[in-house]
Amino acid sequence: MKGKILIVDDEADLRSLLKSILESDYTVAEAENGAALAKLLPSEAPDVVLLDLNMPGTSGLDLLPQIKKSWPDTEVVVLTGAATFEAAVEATKRGAFHFITKPFDTQHLLVTIERAIENRQQKESNNSLRRAVATMTGGSAPVFQSQLMQNVVRTIERIAPSDVTILITGESGTGKEVIADLIHALSPRSKNRIVKVNCAALPRELIESELFGSVKGAFTGANSDRDGLFRQAEGGTLFLDEISEMPIDTQSKLLRVLQDQKVRPVGGKTDYQTNCRIIAATNRKPEEAIKDGKLREDLFYRISTISVYLPPLRERREDILPLANAFLKRFAAQANRTLRSFTPAAADRLAAFDWPGNIRQLQNEIQRAVLLCEGPDVDASDLSVSEIHMVPSEGHDTSYTLLEGVERNAIIQMLRETAGNKLETAKKLGIGRQTLYNKIKAYGIET
Repeated sequence: MKGKILIVDDEADLRSLLKSILESDYTVAEAENGAALAKLLPSEAPDVVLLDLNMPGTSGLDLLPQIKKSWPDTEVVVLTGAATFEAAVEATKRGAFHFITKPFDTQHLLVTIERAIENRQQKESNNSLRRAVATMTGGSAPVFQSQLMQNVVRTIERIAPSDVTILITGESGTGKEVIADLIHALSPRSKNRIVKVNCAALPRELIESELFGSVKGAFTGANSDRDGLFRQAEGGTLFLDEISEMPIDTQSKLLRVLQDQKVRPVGGKTDYQTNCRIIAATNRKPEEAIKDGKLREDLFYRISTISVYLPPLRERREDILPLANAFLKRFAAQANRTLRSFTPAAADRLAAFDWPGNIRQLQNEIQRAVLLCEGPDVDASDLSVSEIHMVPSEGHDTSYTLLEGVERNAIIQMLRETAGNKLETAKKLGIGRQTLYNKIKAYGIET
Protein backbone atom coordinates (compact mmCIF):
# COMPACT_ATOMS: atom_id res chain seq x y z
CA MET A 1 0.00 0.00 0.00
CA LYS A 2 1.19 3.50 -0.87
CA GLY A 3 -0.20 5.08 2.28
CA LYS A 4 -3.22 5.70 4.48
CA ILE A 5 -6.13 7.92 3.37
CA LEU A 6 -8.93 9.21 5.62
CA ILE A 7 -12.15 10.36 3.93
CA VAL A 8 -14.21 12.89 5.96
CA ASP A 9 -17.50 13.51 4.16
CA ASP A 10 -21.17 13.35 5.14
CA GLU A 11 -22.23 11.80 1.81
CA ALA A 12 -22.13 8.01 2.12
CA ASP A 13 -22.29 7.50 -1.66
CA LEU A 14 -19.27 9.75 -2.21
CA ARG A 15 -17.31 7.99 0.54
CA SER A 16 -18.11 4.66 -1.12
CA LEU A 17 -17.02 5.97 -4.54
CA LEU A 18 -13.76 7.36 -3.20
CA LYS A 19 -13.04 4.13 -1.34
CA SER A 20 -13.58 2.05 -4.50
CA ILE A 21 -11.15 4.32 -6.38
CA LEU A 22 -8.44 4.28 -3.70
CA GLU A 23 -8.54 0.96 -1.86
CA SER A 24 -6.49 -0.95 -4.44
CA ASP A 25 -3.47 1.28 -3.71
CA TYR A 26 -4.17 2.79 -0.27
CA THR A 27 -5.46 1.86 3.16
CA VAL A 28 -8.73 3.79 3.42
CA ALA A 29 -10.65 4.89 6.54
CA GLU A 30 -13.89 6.89 6.76
CA ALA A 31 -15.56 9.47 9.01
CA GLU A 32 -19.01 10.88 8.25
CA ASN A 33 -18.73 14.08 10.32
CA GLY A 34 -16.70 16.04 12.86
CA ALA A 35 -17.78 13.87 15.77
CA ALA A 36 -16.58 10.70 14.01
CA LEU A 37 -13.34 12.44 13.13
CA ALA A 38 -12.77 13.47 16.76
CA LYS A 39 -12.77 9.80 17.78
CA LEU A 40 -9.98 9.10 15.27
CA LEU A 41 -7.69 12.02 16.14
CA PRO A 42 -5.86 10.19 18.99
CA SER A 43 -5.03 7.29 16.66
CA GLU A 44 -2.19 6.95 14.14
CA ALA A 45 -2.02 9.81 11.65
CA PRO A 46 -3.07 9.15 8.06
CA ASP A 47 -0.91 10.37 5.20
CA VAL A 48 -3.75 12.34 3.58
CA VAL A 49 -7.20 13.51 4.69
CA LEU A 50 -9.83 14.10 1.99
CA LEU A 51 -12.02 16.68 3.74
CA ASP A 52 -15.44 17.88 2.64
CA LEU A 53 -15.74 21.60 3.20
CA ASN A 54 -19.53 21.81 3.64
CA MET A 55 -20.95 19.35 6.20
CA PRO A 56 -23.79 19.62 8.69
CA GLY A 57 -22.61 20.65 12.12
CA THR A 58 -18.91 21.45 12.14
CA SER A 59 -17.65 22.64 8.74
CA GLY A 60 -14.48 21.43 7.06
CA LEU A 61 -12.89 24.84 7.62
CA ASP A 62 -13.40 24.48 11.37
CA LEU A 63 -12.11 20.91 11.35
CA LEU A 64 -8.90 21.81 9.49
CA PRO A 65 -7.08 23.36 12.50
CA GLN A 66 -8.03 20.36 14.66
CA ILE A 67 -6.62 17.97 12.07
CA LYS A 68 -3.37 19.92 11.69
CA LYS A 69 -2.98 20.22 15.48
CA SER A 70 -3.36 16.46 16.04
CA TRP A 71 -1.58 15.38 12.85
CA PRO A 72 0.78 18.23 11.87
CA ASP A 73 2.48 16.29 9.06
CA THR A 74 -0.76 14.98 7.51
CA GLU A 75 -1.71 16.67 4.26
CA VAL A 76 -5.33 17.78 3.87
CA VAL A 77 -6.99 17.90 0.45
CA VAL A 78 -10.26 19.86 0.60
CA LEU A 79 -13.24 18.69 -1.48
CA THR A 80 -16.19 20.99 -2.06
CA GLY A 81 -19.14 21.40 -4.39
CA ALA A 82 -19.44 25.12 -3.69
CA ALA A 83 -16.00 26.42 -4.59
CA THR A 84 -15.18 30.08 -4.08
CA PHE A 85 -11.88 31.89 -4.22
CA GLU A 86 -12.36 33.11 -0.65
CA ALA A 87 -12.97 29.58 0.63
CA ALA A 88 -9.87 28.29 -1.15
CA VAL A 89 -7.72 31.06 0.34
CA GLU A 90 -9.08 30.46 3.83
CA ALA A 91 -8.58 26.69 3.57
CA THR A 92 -4.97 27.25 2.48
CA LYS A 93 -4.40 29.61 5.41
CA ARG A 94 -5.64 26.93 7.78
CA GLY A 95 -3.23 24.35 6.43
CA ALA A 96 -4.89 22.69 3.42
CA PHE A 97 -2.49 21.20 0.87
CA HIS A 98 -4.87 21.48 -2.11
CA PHE A 99 -8.42 22.41 -3.05
CA ILE A 100 -10.52 20.23 -5.44
CA THR A 101 -14.04 21.00 -6.64
CA LYS A 102 -16.83 18.44 -7.03
CA PRO A 103 -17.48 16.70 -9.32
CA PHE A 104 -13.79 15.88 -9.50
CA ASP A 105 -11.64 14.32 -12.20
CA THR A 106 -10.42 10.94 -10.92
CA GLN A 107 -6.96 11.23 -12.48
CA HIS A 108 -6.50 14.73 -11.07
CA LEU A 109 -7.50 13.47 -7.63
CA LEU A 110 -5.03 10.56 -7.77
CA VAL A 111 -2.18 12.81 -8.89
CA THR A 112 -2.99 15.29 -6.09
CA ILE A 113 -2.95 12.52 -3.49
CA GLU A 114 0.42 11.25 -4.74
CA ARG A 115 1.85 14.76 -4.57
CA ALA A 116 0.47 15.20 -1.05
CA ILE A 117 2.10 11.97 0.13
CA GLU A 118 5.41 12.93 -1.47
CA ASN A 119 5.21 16.31 0.30
CA ARG A 120 4.51 14.60 3.64
CA GLN A 121 7.46 12.26 3.17
CA GLN A 122 9.71 15.19 2.34
CA LYS A 123 8.62 17.04 5.49
CA GLU A 124 9.27 13.95 7.60
CA SER A 125 12.70 13.62 6.03
CA ASN A 126 13.48 17.29 6.69
CA ASN A 127 12.29 17.02 10.30
CA SER A 128 14.45 13.95 10.81
CA LEU A 129 17.43 15.76 9.30
CA ARG A 130 16.91 18.82 11.50
CA ARG A 131 16.72 16.66 14.61
CA ALA A 132 19.88 14.85 13.56
CA VAL A 133 21.76 18.10 12.90
CA ALA A 134 20.68 19.39 16.31
CA THR A 135 22.26 16.36 18.01
CA MET A 136 25.47 16.32 16.00
CA THR A 137 28.76 16.52 17.87
CA GLY A 138 30.68 18.20 15.05
CA GLY A 139 31.50 21.88 15.23
CA SER A 140 30.14 22.81 11.79
CA ALA A 141 26.48 22.75 10.85
CA PRO A 142 26.21 21.25 7.37
CA VAL A 143 24.79 23.25 4.47
CA PHE A 144 23.06 21.34 1.71
CA GLN A 145 22.05 24.05 -0.74
CA SER A 146 23.53 22.49 -3.88
CA GLN A 147 21.94 19.62 -5.78
CA LEU A 148 25.16 17.62 -5.37
CA MET A 149 24.96 17.77 -1.58
CA GLN A 150 21.21 17.17 -1.56
CA ASN A 151 21.92 13.95 -3.45
CA VAL A 152 24.50 13.04 -0.80
CA VAL A 153 21.97 13.69 1.96
CA ARG A 154 19.33 11.52 0.28
CA THR A 155 21.87 8.69 0.15
CA ILE A 156 22.77 9.21 3.81
CA GLU A 157 19.12 9.18 4.88
CA ARG A 158 18.65 5.82 3.18
CA ILE A 159 21.76 4.14 4.57
CA ALA A 160 22.05 5.67 8.06
CA PRO A 161 19.45 3.42 9.75
CA SER A 162 21.38 0.28 8.75
CA ASP A 163 24.62 -1.04 10.21
CA VAL A 164 26.40 -1.18 6.86
CA THR A 165 30.06 -0.07 6.80
CA ILE A 166 30.55 3.22 4.96
CA LEU A 167 33.56 4.79 3.25
CA ILE A 168 33.51 8.58 2.82
CA THR A 169 35.86 9.94 0.17
CA GLY A 170 36.72 13.45 -0.91
CA GLU A 171 39.43 16.07 -0.75
CA SER A 172 40.71 17.43 2.56
CA GLY A 173 38.33 19.90 4.13
CA THR A 174 35.17 18.79 2.31
CA GLY A 175 33.39 17.88 5.55
CA LYS A 176 33.89 14.13 5.87
CA GLU A 177 33.79 14.26 9.66
CA VAL A 178 30.58 16.30 9.59
CA ILE A 179 28.98 13.70 7.32
CA ALA A 180 30.11 10.93 9.68
CA ASP A 181 28.44 12.84 12.54
CA LEU A 182 25.27 13.13 10.45
CA ILE A 183 25.19 9.41 9.62
CA HIS A 184 25.61 8.59 13.31
CA ALA A 185 22.94 11.11 14.36
CA LEU A 186 20.43 9.62 11.89
CA SER A 187 21.14 6.05 12.98
CA PRO A 188 19.62 3.97 15.79
CA ARG A 189 23.06 4.10 17.44
CA SER A 190 22.80 7.86 18.03
CA LYS A 191 21.98 7.31 21.72
CA ASN A 192 25.54 5.99 22.11
CA ARG A 193 28.90 7.59 21.29
CA ILE A 194 30.63 8.26 18.02
CA VAL A 195 34.36 7.77 18.66
CA LYS A 196 36.75 9.38 16.18
CA VAL A 197 40.37 8.69 15.39
CA ASN A 198 42.69 10.24 12.82
CA CYS A 199 44.80 7.31 11.65
CA ALA A 200 47.46 9.65 10.26
CA ALA A 201 47.96 11.29 13.66
CA LEU A 202 48.63 8.11 15.65
CA PRO A 203 52.25 6.97 16.08
CA ARG A 204 52.84 3.68 14.28
CA GLU A 205 53.93 1.91 17.47
CA LEU A 206 50.76 2.93 19.36
CA ILE A 207 48.00 2.65 16.77
CA GLU A 208 47.14 -0.99 17.52
CA SER A 209 46.87 -0.43 21.27
CA GLU A 210 44.73 2.67 20.58
CA LEU A 211 42.37 0.70 18.36
CA PHE A 212 42.25 -2.68 20.05
CA GLY A 213 43.39 -1.94 23.58
CA SER A 214 46.26 -3.57 25.47
CA VAL A 215 46.94 -5.59 28.58
CA LYS A 216 49.32 -4.72 31.37
CA GLY A 217 52.94 -5.52 30.44
CA ALA A 218 52.21 -5.90 26.70
CA PHE A 219 54.95 -3.37 25.93
CA THR A 220 57.17 -0.84 27.68
CA GLY A 221 54.96 1.68 29.42
CA ALA A 222 51.86 -0.54 29.49
CA ASN A 223 51.43 -0.30 33.26
CA SER A 224 47.76 -1.28 33.26
CA ASP A 225 45.06 -2.74 31.05
CA ARG A 226 43.75 -0.24 28.53
CA ASP A 227 40.47 -0.17 26.63
CA GLY A 228 40.82 0.45 22.91
CA LEU A 229 38.63 2.60 20.70
CA PHE A 230 36.55 -0.41 19.66
CA ARG A 231 35.60 -0.91 23.31
CA GLN A 232 34.88 2.81 23.76
CA ALA A 233 32.62 2.81 20.71
CA GLU A 234 30.62 -0.21 21.89
CA GLY A 235 27.01 0.16 20.77
CA GLY A 236 27.87 3.30 18.82
CA THR A 237 30.02 4.30 15.85
CA LEU A 238 33.78 4.23 15.26
CA PHE A 239 34.98 6.79 12.72
CA LEU A 240 38.39 5.94 11.19
CA ASP A 241 39.56 9.10 9.44
CA GLU A 242 42.41 8.94 6.88
CA ILE A 243 42.31 5.15 6.92
CA SER A 244 44.75 4.95 4.00
CA GLU A 245 47.44 6.35 6.35
CA MET A 246 47.06 3.37 8.68
CA PRO A 247 50.06 0.97 8.54
CA ILE A 248 49.45 -1.96 6.18
CA ASP A 249 50.02 -4.59 8.87
CA THR A 250 47.47 -2.87 11.12
CA GLN A 251 45.03 -2.80 8.20
CA SER A 252 45.35 -6.59 8.04
CA LYS A 253 44.39 -6.90 11.71
CA LEU A 254 41.55 -4.42 11.26
CA LEU A 255 40.20 -6.51 8.39
CA ARG A 256 40.10 -9.57 10.63
CA VAL A 257 38.23 -7.62 13.31
CA LEU A 258 35.65 -6.45 10.78
CA GLN A 259 35.16 -9.96 9.46
CA ASP A 260 34.95 -11.76 12.83
CA GLN A 261 33.49 -8.93 14.93
CA LYS A 262 36.03 -9.88 17.58
CA VAL A 263 38.91 -7.87 19.03
CA ARG A 264 42.04 -9.12 20.78
CA PRO A 265 43.91 -6.50 22.86
CA VAL A 266 47.64 -6.16 22.25
CA GLY A 267 49.37 -8.72 24.46
CA GLY A 268 46.07 -10.44 25.28
CA LYS A 269 45.20 -14.11 24.87
CA THR A 270 41.43 -13.89 24.51
CA ASP A 271 39.09 -12.06 22.17
CA TYR A 272 36.04 -10.02 23.07
CA GLN A 273 32.97 -9.48 20.91
CA THR A 274 32.60 -6.00 19.45
CA ASN A 275 29.45 -4.20 18.39
CA CYS A 276 30.11 -0.88 16.73
CA ARG A 277 29.46 0.52 13.31
CA ILE A 278 32.48 1.45 11.21
CA ILE A 279 32.64 4.63 9.13
CA ALA A 280 35.95 5.21 7.38
CA ALA A 281 37.22 8.17 5.38
CA THR A 282 40.13 9.05 3.14
CA ASN A 283 41.19 12.08 1.11
CA ARG A 284 42.99 9.80 -1.35
CA LYS A 285 41.34 8.28 -4.36
CA PRO A 286 40.92 4.64 -3.26
CA GLU A 287 42.15 3.17 -6.54
CA GLU A 288 45.33 5.27 -6.34
CA ALA A 289 45.84 4.41 -2.66
CA ILE A 290 45.57 0.69 -3.49
CA LYS A 291 47.97 1.08 -6.42
CA ASP A 292 50.46 2.98 -4.23
CA GLY A 293 50.32 0.30 -1.53
CA LYS A 294 48.68 2.64 0.97
CA LEU A 295 45.39 0.74 1.23
CA ARG A 296 44.79 -3.00 1.20
CA GLU A 297 42.43 -3.94 -1.60
CA ASP A 298 40.60 -6.52 0.54
CA LEU A 299 40.11 -3.95 3.31
CA PHE A 300 38.81 -1.44 0.79
CA TYR A 301 36.13 -3.86 -0.38
CA ARG A 302 35.22 -4.61 3.23
CA ILE A 303 34.80 -0.96 4.30
CA SER A 304 33.21 0.33 1.11
CA THR A 305 29.94 -1.58 1.18
CA ILE A 306 28.55 1.91 0.60
CA SER A 307 30.79 4.74 -0.63
CA VAL A 308 29.83 8.38 -0.20
CA TYR A 309 31.79 10.91 -2.26
CA LEU A 310 31.89 14.53 -1.09
CA PRO A 311 32.51 16.91 -3.99
CA PRO A 312 34.96 19.78 -3.46
CA LEU A 313 33.54 23.22 -2.76
CA ARG A 314 34.48 24.49 -6.22
CA GLU A 315 32.04 21.95 -7.72
CA ARG A 316 29.14 23.06 -5.50
CA ARG A 317 29.42 26.83 -5.48
CA GLU A 318 25.80 27.21 -4.39
CA ASP A 319 27.00 26.17 -0.91
CA ILE A 320 29.77 28.78 -0.59
CA LEU A 321 27.75 31.82 0.47
CA PRO A 322 25.31 29.91 2.75
CA LEU A 323 28.32 28.33 4.46
CA ALA A 324 30.09 31.69 4.67
CA ASN A 325 27.02 33.30 6.25
CA ALA A 326 26.71 30.45 8.77
CA PHE A 327 30.37 30.87 9.72
CA LEU A 328 29.97 34.66 9.89
CA LYS A 329 27.06 34.34 12.32
CA ARG A 330 28.93 31.87 14.52
CA PHE A 331 32.28 33.67 14.68
CA ALA A 332 30.69 37.10 15.13
CA ALA A 333 28.79 35.75 18.15
CA GLN A 334 31.99 34.22 19.55
CA ALA A 335 33.83 37.53 19.11
CA ASN A 336 30.86 39.48 20.58
CA ARG A 337 30.59 41.51 17.39
CA THR A 338 27.58 42.67 15.38
CA LEU A 339 28.23 41.99 11.71
CA ARG A 340 25.36 42.03 9.26
CA SER A 341 26.63 40.27 6.16
CA PHE A 342 29.07 40.49 3.24
CA THR A 343 29.26 43.40 0.83
CA PRO A 344 28.50 42.50 -2.82
CA ALA A 345 32.22 42.71 -3.63
CA ALA A 346 33.11 40.33 -0.79
CA ALA A 347 30.33 37.93 -1.73
CA ASP A 348 31.49 37.91 -5.35
CA ARG A 349 35.05 37.16 -4.33
CA LEU A 350 34.02 34.35 -2.00
CA ALA A 351 31.79 32.79 -4.65
CA ALA A 352 34.44 33.03 -7.39
CA PHE A 353 37.34 31.59 -5.38
CA ASP A 354 38.14 27.90 -5.90
CA TRP A 355 38.91 27.05 -2.25
CA PRO A 356 41.63 24.40 -2.57
CA GLY A 357 41.27 23.79 1.17
CA ASN A 358 37.49 23.49 0.77
CA ILE A 359 35.15 24.13 3.73
CA ARG A 360 37.96 24.17 6.28
CA GLN A 361 39.75 26.93 4.38
CA LEU A 362 36.50 28.89 3.97
CA GLN A 363 35.84 28.59 7.70
CA ASN A 364 39.32 29.85 8.57
CA GLU A 365 38.95 32.71 6.09
CA ILE A 366 35.66 33.90 7.61
CA GLN A 367 37.01 33.64 11.15
CA ARG A 368 39.97 35.82 10.14
CA ALA A 369 37.69 38.33 8.39
CA VAL A 370 35.44 38.64 11.46
CA LEU A 371 38.43 39.57 13.62
CA LEU A 372 39.88 42.09 11.15
CA CYS A 373 36.68 43.66 9.79
CA GLU A 374 36.10 47.26 10.94
CA GLY A 375 32.76 48.00 9.27
CA PRO A 376 29.24 46.59 9.79
CA ASP A 377 29.73 44.25 6.80
CA VAL A 378 32.70 42.15 5.71
CA ASP A 379 34.19 43.78 2.61
CA ALA A 380 36.49 42.36 -0.07
CA SER A 381 39.40 44.22 1.55
CA ASP A 382 38.85 42.18 4.72
CA LEU A 383 39.47 38.93 2.85
CA SER A 384 42.89 37.38 2.30
CA VAL A 385 41.81 35.50 -0.83
CA SER A 386 42.52 37.50 -3.95
CA GLU A 387 41.95 37.31 -7.67
CA ILE A 388 45.44 35.90 -8.23
CA HIS A 389 44.21 32.64 -6.73
CA MET A 390 41.55 32.35 -9.39
CA VAL A 391 43.69 32.34 -12.54
CA PRO A 392 46.90 30.52 -13.48
CA SER A 393 50.06 32.55 -12.97
CA GLU A 394 52.28 33.51 -15.92
CA GLY A 395 54.67 30.71 -15.03
CA HIS A 396 51.88 28.12 -14.89
CA ASP A 397 52.94 24.72 -16.12
CA THR A 398 50.45 23.77 -18.85
CA SER A 399 50.82 20.10 -17.92
CA TYR A 400 48.44 20.83 -15.03
CA THR A 401 44.70 21.23 -15.40
CA LEU A 402 43.20 24.64 -14.68
CA LEU A 403 42.03 23.55 -11.20
CA GLU A 404 45.41 22.03 -10.43
CA GLY A 405 47.04 25.25 -11.52
CA VAL A 406 44.79 27.25 -9.21
CA GLU A 407 45.61 24.94 -6.31
CA ARG A 408 49.36 25.09 -7.09
CA ASN A 409 49.31 28.89 -7.19
CA ALA A 410 47.41 29.04 -3.89
CA ILE A 411 50.03 26.88 -2.18
CA ILE A 412 52.93 28.90 -3.66
CA GLN A 413 51.42 32.22 -2.56
CA MET A 414 50.65 30.97 0.95
CA LEU A 415 54.19 29.60 1.29
CA ARG A 416 55.48 33.05 0.39
CA GLU A 417 53.19 34.73 2.93
CA THR A 418 54.36 32.36 5.70
CA ALA A 419 58.04 32.57 4.69
CA GLY A 420 58.02 28.87 3.83
CA ASN A 421 56.48 27.70 7.13
CA LYS A 422 54.69 24.51 6.02
CA LEU A 423 52.73 23.99 9.22
CA GLU A 424 51.38 27.53 9.11
CA THR A 425 50.69 27.20 5.38
CA ALA A 426 48.68 24.03 5.94
CA LYS A 427 46.66 25.71 8.69
CA LYS A 428 45.87 28.77 6.58
CA LEU A 429 44.88 26.64 3.60
CA GLY A 430 42.74 24.45 5.83
CA ILE A 431 44.46 21.20 4.86
CA GLY A 432 46.50 18.61 6.73
CA ARG A 433 50.28 18.91 6.91
CA GLN A 434 50.80 15.55 5.18
CA THR A 435 48.35 16.59 2.46
CA LEU A 436 50.39 19.78 1.93
CA TYR A 437 53.62 17.76 1.64
CA ASN A 438 51.98 15.45 -0.90
CA LYS A 439 50.77 18.38 -3.00
CA ILE A 440 54.15 20.17 -2.86
CA LYS A 441 55.76 17.01 -4.16
CA ALA A 442 53.09 16.36 -6.81
CA TYR A 443 53.25 19.95 -8.13
CA GLY A 444 57.04 20.15 -8.03
CA ILE A 445 57.01 23.24 -5.81
CA GLU A 446 60.43 24.31 -4.60
CA THR A 447 60.59 25.18 -0.90
